[in-house]
Amino acid sequence: MLETTNIEINTSYVKVPNDDLEIDAYLAQPAQKGTFGAVIVFPEIFGINRNIRDIIELIAKQGYVAIAPAMYQRIAPGFEADFSAEDVGFSPESYRLGLEYYQQVKYQEIFSDIQATITYLKTLPNVKDNAIGVIGFCFGGHVAYMAATLPDIKATASFYGGGITTSSYGEETPTINRTSEIEGTIYAFFGTRDTLVSHEENEQIEAELKKHQINHCIFRYDAGHGFFAGFFKDKYPFMEQHPSYNPEAAPDAWKHVLELFKNHL
Repeated sequence: MLETTNIEINTSYVKVPNDDLEIDAYLAQPAQKGTFGAVIVFPEIFGINRNIRDIIELIAKQGYVAIAPAMYQRIAPGFEADFSAEDVGFSPESYRLGLEYYQQVKYQEIFSDIQATITYLKTLPNVKDNAIGVIGFCFGGHVAYMAATLPDIKATASFYGGGITTSSYGEETPTINRTSEIEGTIYAFFGTRDTLVSHEENEQIEAELKKHQINHCIFRYDAGHGFFAGFFKDKYPFMEQHPSYNPEAAPDAWKHVLELFKNHL
């Protein structure tokens, strides 16, 4: 069952400055006065689409400031690929473009954009000190793991992050080798039938987290890759048929995400 609250929120498109670059971002925050924990949301390869904006708004309705920076700002500003009823998911062209842009991203540029987003959040008067977390899916799940290595990040939810054990977007050292730098708590979510992130990979991630005594939880579900996709099937009825969505795994994972943020932000 979808857990939510009745907090009124405000949403807007904003610009996150990063030296001579302005990063497009979608921001949602509680309308009421006060200070709140903040969550950075990293999307799949398809940009800040309707589904990601809905996740951002849902997080804000829990009482957090939530923001998603555009990960392709340097490559394809404004790119987003939406779910469509006709394709029951993403169109082949959308997938091709998303994958093409994904293959061009660079670790140091992503890392710089994460740091710029953290700096931006710290300028907002309604963001609590020392209370920033991240969540990401697929490509974004890998980026969330990267972000977890920053001392400002207190809580990380990484969903089926691809390539964590084998790559780091142009760097020689795979991202998993930076696990020792994680200071906060990380929850990682995987599907046992995932054809993109193998069981061996998620076991390797778990072993590395244990080796470095990182505060973590690993959640494995009888599901495939992208099992959280379609979480808003009530809003988009055709997504009931989305091949990735798992109606048991997604709500349970969301419950643990809320637990993570409640305890650490």
